Amino acid sequence: MKKPLLLLLSLQFFVVSAQDHLSGINTSKRIGLLNVSNNPAELSNLSSKYEVNLFSVSTIVSNNIVGFNDIVDGENLEDLLFKGEKPVNFRLDSEIYGPGFAMRLKKWSFGFNTKGYIKASVVDVNPSLGDAILNQAIQSIGGEPTKIKNDYNQRLNGTTWGEVGLSVARNLYATDTKKFSAGVTLKLLFPGSYANFGVSQFTGTITNNTTEQTIRNATANVNFAYSGNLANSFVDFSDYSKSVFGGLSGYAADFGINYQWKNKDKEEYKLNIGAAVKNIGSMTFKSDNNSSINYDLKIPRLPLPNTQFLDLNKFTNIESLQEIEKLLINEGFLTKTDGGNANFKVNLPTVFSGYADIKVISKFYLTLYTQQKLNDNGKNDQIITQNVVSVTPRFSFKNYELFSSWADNEISGTTGGFGLRICGFYLGSSSILTALTSDTKQADFYIGFQYGLR
Repeated sequence: MKKPLLLLLSLQFFVVSAQDHLSGINTSKRIGLLNVSNNPAELSNLSSKYEVNLFSVSTIVSNNIVGFNDIVDGENLEDLLFKGEKPVNFRLDSEIYGPGFAMRLKKWSFGFNTKGYIKASVVDVNPSLGDAILNQAIQSIGGEPTKIKNDYNQRLNGTTWGEVGLSVARNLYATDTKKFSAGVTLKLLFPGSYANFGVSQFTGTITNNTTEQTIRNATANVNFAYSGNLANSFVDFSDYSKSVFGGLSGYAADFGINYQWKNKDKEEYKLNIGAAVKNIGSMTFKSDNNSSINYDLKIPRLPLPNTQFLDLNKFTNIESLQEIEKLLINEGFLTKTDGGNANFKVNLPTVFSGYADIKVISKFYLTLYTQQKLNDNGKNDQIITQNVVSVTPRFSFKNYELFSSWADNEISGTTGGFGLRICGFYLGSSSILTALTSDTKQADFYIGFQYGLR
């Protein structure tokens, strides 16, 4: 049985191979292109005159219900997710860095990078509604009807896109001990595939027992939007991975500032502070199978005689948003309110990030970091992100670093991990320590290689 709201669960195998990506290494004292992706002003602080990024992969899966062991195991995960009382949030978020290059030239610095994104999310899904649709074959004997009234938007969302970033930074003020710089990254966006199923202001009655599996007396505002491979199917990872880069159809920008307080006779700093606003922009999906339509949902839809309820068993074997949309239209429950087969725009997850890397004693540093979203995840045209606050102690030497990042994440709560850098090679996880000790609600991993040339 294929289950339309569990696209994330079909990605289980990718979870164990890798919401703060590259936590710890992206604020490293050895400043390279990963630092620039966090704040373009860091271009002015490159550790080498020339910096090259070969590759990097970071993947995070997080949720607010089940623990690390259940995520990795994958058994009956859909049952566990929707057996509680609070809305379900589940994220899979992958970033793949390709070749990149940067250089310092007097007071100016320049760089470019390539990057791919794969994101899939379940946002604020009512557990009774999710359980009824996904597990309609598992009924309780004589189960009482459940009445639901939600004033928020429940979303199923998947997005892939590619990016080429062009960065420039300049030293605005510099002395022997102080330096202030600013930078900007302009991004060319290449949308791949998109799918969104939004159900807002839902009210209705669900019955899920051995004699009846239905939704009755329901109303909602519904959005169906899809483009590319995710229009036809969204239950296989290949639907995401084979369509990361599309055609150029969007632009975005990052803006950042940075201040360093340095030792007069040494290259290392005592304090490195930065702030940036990232992902200001949007992209337009233009695939041949584009569709973005808003509907009014009513079950039943008068006048009679019309179907009086939605039979949940009809969701069996559905694997695409198009099939869900067609089913509800054929049942007579949807009335179009606006939209159609046309190009549509999707907003990037704009965030503010700020950090301070403090030298405590020789070779020991402490990094404070925050990421705060500036958009509403409940909007149907919004790619999802989450708020993060983290603290990272680190031992930093010329050719290697050891660090441990501890964070409070909006979705998964407290996480703690470990990472290391040996010359240009690095790997780590933001959740491995709490996974071993407290069964955290997040699993993640990153690995990559960059190097500098004097």
